Amino acid sequence: MKAIRFHEYGEPDVLRYEDVDQPVPGAGQVRVRVAATSFNGVDGNIRAGFMQGPMPLTLPHTPGLDVAGTIDALGEGVGGLEVGDRVVGFLPFVDDGASAEYVLAPAEILAPAPTRIPLADAAALPLVGLTAWQALFDHAGLKAGQRILINGAGGAVGGYAVQLAESAGAHVIATGSPRSVEKVKAAGAHEVVDHTTTGVTAAVTGPVDVLLNLAPIDPAEFTALAGLVRDGGVVVSTTVWMPAPGDEERGVRAVDLYVRSDAGQLSELVARVDRGALTVDVAERVPLADLASVHARAAGGTFSGKVIVLPATA
Repeated sequence: MKAIRFHEYGEPDVLRYEDVDQPVPGAGQVRVRVAATSFNGVDGNIRAGFMQGPMPLTLPHTPGLDVAGTIDALGEGVGGLEVGDRVVGFLPFVDDGASAEYVLAPAEILAPAPTRIPLADAAALPLVGLTAWQALFDHAGLKAGQRILINGAGGAVGGYAVQLAESAGAHVIATGSPRSVEKVKAAGAHEVVDHTTTGVTAAVTGPVDVLLNLAPIDPAEFTALAGLVRDGGVVVSTTVWMPAPGDEERGVRAVDLYVRSDAGQLSELVARVDRGALTVDVAERVPLADLASVHARAAGGTFSGKVIVLPATA
């Protein structure tokens, strides 16, 4: 089968499109014929070698943390799944990923794929959707009537976070750039601040219960945004290389989010997609052989939105 692998850490050109053996599922695993995977920002950091401490890999390694596809083989002891099932999942960080025609997945991390959208497009959901869900509900405990400021709402996680926060009954204030402002409004934000023309701290009137930071940010600016959080509120951040600022004296909690795979939560996200209550946004669809160019463009900051990656068999 065809797969993308890197044999050493480095720039995007370490990614090789090559022939590899088709994997055989072990106990508790299934083999998935990949309809699509997706590109996530963390993929570039893993490839470059920046994540070797928390995510030790065996090289060569196949990237691709998201998978949407069809089960085509079952390992020993797998129950509740059948060959032919259409599934989605967020794969373990240290295992070979779904930038290939076939991938192995632990059975327990998979959820039924949405039926409302094309199977390949469902690869845009798992990692970023789970990140948004866990930030809002596991860590922030967001409730109806609360005010939330989502910084960096124009990205893939932000699109889901805005939708989920609005549907939870929160008042959503979001930041975006000129190219994402309309998309953020369409996702359900009640107020949108163009951070390229307006100071966010000046634009937000009144305290917020939750600050969700999804973007690289100057530490001083991050601290200033955290100052908008009311006493007893919470700051949640996905930029884990820069710790979230809390305020012990005011009882403001700080949470650095590390997303985890959760089939139950993913199933809930899928159910919302199928009800039309959650929109899966795909900006681009690219062939697997072109994955290195996606990494290069991401490093150069030349695209926005979610990119899904399609193997030749898709």
